[in-house]
Amino acid sequence: MFIPLRDDNRAERRPIVTWLLVAANLAAFAWQLSAGARSIQVGGAIPYELLTFQDIAERDLVPPPFTVFTSMFLHAGLWHVAGNMLFLWIFGNNVEDALGRLRFLAFYLTAGVAAALTQALATTVQAAALDGAGAAALLSVPMVGASGAIAGVLAAYLVLFPRARVQTLVVLFLIYLPAWLFIGLWFLGQVVAVLAGGQAGVAVFAHVGGFLAGLALVRTLGRRAGWRRRYSSSP
Repeated sequence: MFIPLRDDNRAERRPIVTWLLVAANLAAFAWQLSAGARSIQVGGAIPYELLTFQDIAERDLVPPPFTVFTSMFLHAGLWHVAGNMLFLWIFGNNVEDALGRLRFLAFYLTAGVAAALTQALATTVQAAALDGAGAAALLSVPMVGASGAIAGVLAAYLVLFPRARVQTLVVLFLIYLPAWLFIGLWFLGQVVAVLAGGQAGVAVFAHVGGFLAGLALVRTLGRRAGWRRRYSSSP
């Protein structure tokens, strides 16, 4: 297991959208602590609801399929939100700097939607192989987390800053890895999990979908005026 701690890639402008996204995720998690498990049921993206536009239990925070947006800001636990926010904090600022604030926000939300739809499609395919009760149960499991959108951010960072270095904690050792290797290893892990049929409790199909969406989006959205790619010389 490897954990990113920081990169050596300083942004030119303050990453206001990244800060706001982190703050929104943390605020949503604070609300979840008071709302309990119900928060995931009413705010998560449930495959059946995305397909039918209908609530299956109590009224959601927003009508489906718009729960695809609320689901991006909810998490399954402390380590889930902490890990996601660490990745967003490290990699989001530079992608925001390159794209510009409004483009970055559109990029983030679009990658998140693509991720959720990929997971919903994969779940639907898996459910088709089950009996009626099993399929209904699988299609009723809510998806939450910013991982899909952040997977898109990682893809953009890979395209924009492949040679930037990421200080990484590997077991008890601190090493620097080039971004292309760090992100490549992360993505390889997701692909292996997908080929193995998924991972219990983890939306690995969303990770792959968000990453592929990020690769496509970063090449089509363009860069903000005046942005130049640069790398820090920090050790």
